[in-house]
Amino acid sequence: MTAIVELSEVHKTYKSGTITFEALRGISVSVAEGEYIAITGPSGSGKSTLMNILGCLDTPTEGSYLLGGEDVSSMTETDLALVRNKRIGFVFQQFNLLRSMTAQRNVELPLMYAGVHATERHALAREALERVGLGDRTHHRPGELSGGQQQRACIARALVTNPDIILADEPTGNLDSVSTHDVLSLLHELHDQGRTIVLITHEHEVALEAQRQVQILDGLLTEGMRAA
Repeated sequence: MTAIVELSEVHKTYKSGTITFEALRGISVSVAEGEYIAITGPSGSGKSTLMNILGCLDTPTEGSYLLGGEDVSSMTETDLALVRNKRIGFVFQQFNLLRSMTAQRNVELPLMYAGVHATERHALAREALERVGLGDRTHHRPGELSGGQQQRACIARALVTNPDIILADEPTGNLDSVSTHDVLSLLHELHDQGRTIVLITHEHEVALEAQRQVQILDGLLTEGMRAA
């Protein structure tokens, strides 16, 4: 299968005065197109740093990151912003929905930044919301939606640009058990439809929902179990 994500010997070092801290110490991992992978690890393991690099929110100190065969390791911030907008769909624990905007307007935002015409982005946003079961909530603001519905709106926003990967960072962290089940079921549906999903979580039970699990500890990855 074609690799959509390829990290090779990725290091990330932070410096503060005379103090140096190596958050990632030679990470190598490949994610195939259409794969569903979970990355787990405790607080301080390097999980957030790895997520930032995978999401093109930061760049490696050393090593390479190929996204869809293109090296994004040393891109400028302007180029990285374009990659984030068009090729990565983000789903965050805190939802990051603008409370003054309707669900549809929130979902349209990535398309607006990409310069998509209003008529087209309205149609794409409605389609994405219907796909996640919120077709009857398009004009509701975040405060009028449950936590599970807000996360579904986030997934719709992640899908609307037809990205290479969906990067879900602790997507169930603020949800009750029922909403957690609903969101994980939706991620499964998207995976079954061929979407590539990278799930970042500290919850072992949530990680087991993925096709493959890897663990990060002290800035190093350990391969986990694959689903049957």
